[in-house]
Amino acid sequence: MRNRDRFRGCLIAGAAGDALGYAVEFSSEERIAEKYGSSGITEYSLTQGIARISDDTQMTLFTAAGLLLGTTVARTKGIVGSFPRYIAMCYRDWLETQRGSYPAAGAAKHTWLMNVPELFSARAPGNTCLTALSGGTAGTVNKPVNDSKGCGGVMRVAPIGLYFCDRDTDILRSDMIAAEAAAITHGHDLGWLPAAALAHIIRRICEDDMPVDEAVTDSLRAMGELFPKARHLYFFTSLMKRAMDLAGKDTEPLRAIHKLGEGWVAEETLAIAVYCALKYPEDIDRALIASVNHKGDSDSTGAVTGNILGAKLGFSKIPDKYRIGLELHDLIVDIADDLWKDCPLNGRNSDEIWERKYVRMTYTGKGKRTDTNEDNSDN
Repeated sequence: MRNRDRFRGCLIAGAAGDALGYAVEFSSEERIAEKYGSSGITEYSLTQGIARISDDTQMTLFTAAGLLLGTTVARTKGIVGSFPRYIAMCYRDWLETQRGSYPAAGAAKHTWLMNVPELFSARAPGNTCLTALSGGTAGTVNKPVNDSKGCGGVMRVAPIGLYFCDRDTDILRSDMIAAEAAAITHGHDLGWLPAAALAHIIRRICEDDMPVDEAVTDSLRAMGELFPKARHLYFFTSLMKRAMDLAGKDTEPLRAIHKLGEGWVAEETLAIAVYCALKYPEDIDRALIASVNHKGDSDSTGAVTGNILGAKLGFSKIPDKYRIGLELHDLIVDIADDLWKDCPLNGRNSDEIWERKYVRMTYTGKGKRTDTNEDNSDN
């Protein structure tokens, strides 16, 4: 059953891990200890009272917008296009937020997120994403745009696992959509395999209440079925199994993370996130802290750890310290709710807020939904 608390938890905990890690991305472990103490960063580093998100959360929001745009166009105009196509359109909107100023002058608008001034801020965006999107031709699994396996593909696809939860779409099909969404900018098979696996993990958790370790194992089975000829499938599978094995040992977390990599490439990002989620399966706080206190791509490993554990434990289990001060908190919740609710429009029903968001693109994020029910018992 589609559970709104899990949808919110996945995106908010992901944004929390992103914001926590963003403060120490590019920092050595010695520098982190020097600045934050022997335990590392354990609270947000605030800028004018705000815990800033990075490009990871920005692109996650635009992924969600692409999914919702695709369904809305199909239901209102009868035009059925591929989800990766709509996601790519929204990524190009995101590109405008990184190289232009608000409001974007003369740019085609595919998502209402272009009406949010806070998103017009470059937060260490990946060069691979910028270059690939600037090229104008979206990459695919079969026609790669480059040979990059950076983590920019995996860190943004959590909404795909959420969106297809309890829908008729076969899970291997939704895994493929995630792979194609990553391949828009990352052409190496290790750039999109982890994205497909992450979407699978999140969908299994949300759809079947599957324990994280079982969801990871099932994702590896699915990757073998979906991409049997992927050149680096065995390497990817072995790394994921190493992460699961380390989580069951008494190895100190930082040492375990060193055995998995630094997270700059996608397979390492997912491996570190899987390790942290399994090491602290009931404790979002400890999992996020472990996931970011290393010398690697801390915001991405934090984001994906949060996506996984937030989907499992839900929004209600996220400590207040991660919700208070988080940049664009309410907007992220709004997007999570839209993924959960899905497009209500058809020939008989109308929804003014939805039309402003995904038809006319005039919504500013300041409106308030009148149908929001904080009681999750109907989920």
